[in-house]
Amino acid sequence: MSLPRRALVAAALSLTTALTLSACGSSPSASTDTAAPKGTTAPNGVSVNLTPDQKRITTPKVDAIAALVPEEIRKKGTLAVVDSLGTIPPLDFYATDDKTVIGVESDIATLIGNVIGLKVEFNPVSWENVFVGLDSGKYDVGITNITVTEARKEKYDFATYRLDVLGFEAKKGSGWKVSGPKDVAGHTIAVTSGTNQEKLLVSWNEENVKAGLKPVDIKYFQNSADYYLALSSGRIDAYLGPNPSLAFHAVQTGETEVIGTYSGGGADVLGKIAATTKKDNGFVKALNEAINEIIKNGTYEQALKRWGLENEGVKTSEINPPGLPKTKP
Repeated sequence: MSLPRRALVAAALSLTTALTLSACGSSPSASTDTAAPKGTTAPNGVSVNLTPDQKRITTPKVDAIAALVPEEIRKKGTLAVVDSLGTIPPLDFYATDDKTVIGVESDIATLIGNVIGLKVEFNPVSWENVFVGLDSGKYDVGITNITVTEARKEKYDFATYRLDVLGFEAKKGSGWKVSGPKDVAGHTIAVTSGTNQEKLLVSWNEENVKAGLKPVDIKYFQNSADYYLALSSGRIDAYLGPNPSLAFHAVQTGETEVIGTYSGGGADVLGKIAATTKKDNGFVKALNEAINEIIKNGTYEQALKRWGLENEGVKTSEINPPGLPKTKP
């Protein structure tokens, strides 16, 4: 049986207690209070509201941009946004009521909906069902930390809205830094399957093995509760994931740190996160212009700062830019 959503979010938000207990030599089975706090602090020091009453930043409708929305979507009056509900702030996660979707992705989606005059409906699903839903037309757009890749561009159109930065999170004070493949050789590193970070780690490991270096012991975890418990107990040396989540978590615990960052697009491409819609459905232009409108009017920057992500903002939204290269056969 899976853990309740509140427990998963709490584990991602505040594993300080668990980490502290293990550091003090207490029993690993010691119980902890998993109730998520009503507020916390982002990496930039800003206080973060975790309650359902989000008081999200809003912006006016722009008729000229709204007119670009395909009629099939416009006549519904709603924008069906699909998000892969992770358990680590500040991307997609549940508020303290266990049902309201909050995070930077939902804030940006709401601003896009404001500009095009549509009420946003959030549809949290598992990662693989994000793309199933887009393929079937059940959802209009995916706004959920989706990286632009050359393979995905064959099926989807993209309007970028954030840089894709990956990070390695480890216990604080290890003295270990990661800047490239050689730095992970011989370590035990966790990753989530089916992600671009998995592809990066696998490719680095293959490069190291060919060079005669020790292989990486890759461990797979699908939720934050599991990989953070593995990190606190020493079963893994680090976790590789989206840097916004790792930096946010490190601030909460005070016991971990990001020991290296890397472009989600790999060594040759600047990785970018994008609003994702079914290819050639006519929606990407409206998404692109809506994002550029919120960049121009300043509400985009306000949303990023709200979650401590201003360093990962883009100066302009692009349609279908170069993405992570296809994996070589």
